[in-house]
Amino acid sequence: MGAEPPRDGADAIQDAWRRELPGVSVESIGVITRIWWAAKVFGDERRRRLARLGVDVATLDLLSTLRRSGPPYRMSPGELADACMVTRGAITQRVERAAASGLVERTTAGTGYHARAVTLTATGNDLLDRVVADLLAAEDDLIAHLAPERREQLADLLRELLAGLGGPAPSGQVGD
Repeated sequence: MGAEPPRDGADAIQDAWRRELPGVSVESIGVITRIWWAAKVFGDERRRRLARLGVDVATLDLLSTLRRSGPPYRMSPGELADACMVTRGAITQRVERAAASGLVERTTAGTGYHARAVTLTATGNDLLDRVVADLLAAEDDLIAHLAPERREQLADLLRELLAGLGGPAPSGQVGD
């Protein structure tokens, strides 16, 4: 494997609580604190990059969800809300903003209430291709210091952790 990584702030926090509360397990600090810190780094970097690219996180989620649905890149508002794990009201707002920018269009796929649909436009598709390619390259750089087998090991451990927590069901969502 490699040399042990240097001690960090989570180790110091763990040591302090071990000293202050002897007999209380502090092992979760080594995992959860580091996950929080990594999530903050990843989230902040993603928001900065998306801002430079002119896209917000909610719009990326909407466009990515439509694109991953496959041709014809169309979903009902209810399907979108479920897939994006947000309320129908939140989806309505996202769709309104994206439609105003020409990234999606509201369409009908028949008659009645359930015939309403949201379709990814060519403009939305082109923007998404550029944004996702840039974003994935930048995020790959964030984990480039890990050897490929360590990345795979970490992905497996995080999958196991999330499954044990009743985490999100498999959805095939890339870039979420």
